[in-house]
Amino acid sequence: MSEIRIKELRSLSESALKSKLGELELELGIEKRKVAATGVASKVIKTREIRRTIARINTLLNERGARK
Repeated sequence: MSEIRIKELRSLSESALKSKLGELELELGIEKRKVAATGVASKVIKTREIRRTIARINTLLNERGARK
C-alpha cells in the first residue's frame, strides 16, 4: 500500500472515506497479527503508514462532522 496523500483524501466522499477507513483498519489488524505470530516487526514502515492514513481519514471525517 502506498501512502495516500491528504489531497487525494479530500476529493473522496464521506462514504468512500468510511469504506477506506474500514479497509485500512482491517489491513492494520492483519499486520499486527503477523508481527504477533512471528515476533518480528519486518514491516514497521508499512504499519506506520497505515496508522497515519487512518489518522488522516479520521481528521477529515471530524472536520466534516461525519464521525459519530
